[in-house]
Amino acid sequence: MATRLVLICAGGTPSMRAGGFPDPAEPLDEGGRAKAGAAKLDGAKPANVWTSPATAARETAIALGLAATPSEVLRDIDHGAWTGLSFEAVHMRAPEALAAWLMAPEDGAPNGETLAAVAQRVEPWLRSLERIDQPIVAITHASVIRAVIATALSIPVAATLRIDIAPLSQTILSFNRVWRLQALRG
Repeated sequence: MATRLVLICAGGTPSMRAGGFPDPAEPLDEGGRAKAGAAKLDGAKPANVWTSPATAARETAIALGLAATPSEVLRDIDHGAWTGLSFEAVHMRAPEALAAWLMAPEDGAPNGETLAAVAQRVEPWLRSLERIDQPIVAITHASVIRAVIATALSIPVAATLRIDIAPLSQTILSFNRVWRLQALRG
């Protein structure tokens, strides 16, 4: 029995391109929509497709031609007080806080969620997938993908910040007694 999980990072949005803390209601931008529409999914047709409830993730699923079920487990990290703000706007309001975040982004934004908390959120979901002997797709966000990688491989969440997770990239994990990272495709 083997589970194959393909994690797709949601397509590009204006705040991704400008640098900032996206709002869950933010849609794909024109480039994100076009690239998602042209993207191809590797492997067999998935038995299950889940998506973050964020607009960009749901629009990515539609552009990929996938009927997906929204899951709160896959929602992006909560950016707290900085949700919807650009890096520039945060720098103007709280330069010291932004500098602290840049030194340790795993600690989260003020009143937000830590990357460790995201890992705790996704762990039960990931464990539930171990019993599914079919291909699975989840369309979510870079922080959630990093948390899944950390959980699956039992590595510190801060170490996953060294992994580039680009929009529309595919992270492929498999489970056969233990989780394995099979591929990172940009």
